[in-house]
Amino acid sequence: MAIAFSGFFLLLVSGIPIVLALGIAGLLAIELTTSAPVSIIAQRIYGGISSFTLMAIPFFVVSGLLMEAGGIARRFVGLAEALVGWITGSLYMVAIVTGTGLAAISGSGSADTAAISAVMVPEMKKRRYDIDMAAAVIAASGALASIIPPSIVMIVIAITSNQSIGAIFLAGVVPGVMITTFLMAGCWVYCRSQGEIYRDSQAFTLARLWRSFKEAAPGLLVPVIVVGGIVGGVFTATEAACVALFATLAITTLIYREITLRDLPRIALRAISLSATVLIIVATASIFTWVIATAGVPALLRDWLTGITQSPWVFLLIVNLLLLVVGMFMESISAVLILLPILTPIAHSFGIDPVHFGIIVSLNLSIGLITPPYGICLYVAASVAGRRIEEVTRRVWLPLGAMLVVLALVTYVPAVSLWLPNALIR
Repeated sequence: MAIAFSGFFLLLVSGIPIVLALGIAGLLAIELTTSAPVSIIAQRIYGGISSFTLMAIPFFVVSGLLMEAGGIARRFVGLAEALVGWITGSLYMVAIVTGTGLAAISGSGSADTAAISAVMVPEMKKRRYDIDMAAAVIAASGALASIIPPSIVMIVIAITSNQSIGAIFLAGVVPGVMITTFLMAGCWVYCRSQGEIYRDSQAFTLARLWRSFKEAAPGLLVPVIVVGGIVGGVFTATEAACVALFATLAITTLIYREITLRDLPRIALRAISLSATVLIIVATASIFTWVIATAGVPALLRDWLTGITQSPWVFLLIVNLLLLVVGMFMESISAVLILLPILTPIAHSFGIDPVHFGIIVSLNLSIGLITPPYGICLYVAASVAGRRIEEVTRRVWLPLGAMLVVLALVTYVPAVSLWLPNALIR
């Protein structure tokens, strides 16, 4: 087992893509430490992606790309401006609320970050906002896609831990709304001390809000249909993803009319590329997961942890610290596929609810999207804003603090994440 982990980290540090690092390390471990035939690799790769539920990922990816290109994102920004644009630090508030709305459609943090940045950054520069803080806040708003349903990461967590996708989705709603609230409160406090440029003179009016709501209403129907359908048992997660795709396609082509048939091949090719990136990681990670299970690593780690502590609280603290560090260096889905099969049985032995544990994992990895050196959402926001990552990192303390507070509450107050799934489907 030491060969697998050491080989994986050595390859990762050397700059080899993570998908190759997972596959090569798994191959070496099988060849050097087991008597299994090499054909097990092909079996595990096929078995890793031979899942009806995983088919939801490409459909949600296409739905998110259609949203980004078809005017839904821009109308969400307009609705957010009408709703919170009168508050001190209005453009920060608009970015956060828009991120929350887009997260409920796309499930992709980097796509949401790019869409919000493209719309908001030019106006923020014009209004002389702190662009480094703006990029950090937009990155955190994009990272909400990992915790607000329908999240691709949460789908992988549910599949890996053999839990209800509907329960996992519902468990992410309250933590996601809490992060939105804490981010807005933090930005309001920050902007109050930064001068007149953050004070918006545009008054709130119901007429403007109603006009913006009517414009954005077709797009708002998508998350309601998707999450409502899954929770209500009308369709599975994969069927919900198909519904989201066709609903988004109908809205962007027939209602908003900002996408034509000529645009679809370009969007389809990008969706194929993004989906293949995710699924090939799932496939190669299944080799690594099989090696870990065969070597008895979960039992060894459980014995080691129970030898250190008998307290679930201390165990969760250790898990949070581990995942926060892992999230700084590893892509979210890879981290889930490698660590969750090890940690879930240990969490079960401590009596921790698996849905609660899944949300803790998802929250930690969403924080990883804004923490350097890997933080992909931070890189996307910095790139669109035309700032160096080092400059933006100096401002990440505000959104990071808000997300860590919510992580602590979710970790040690299980009802925060569990009351909604318990009330509706469990």
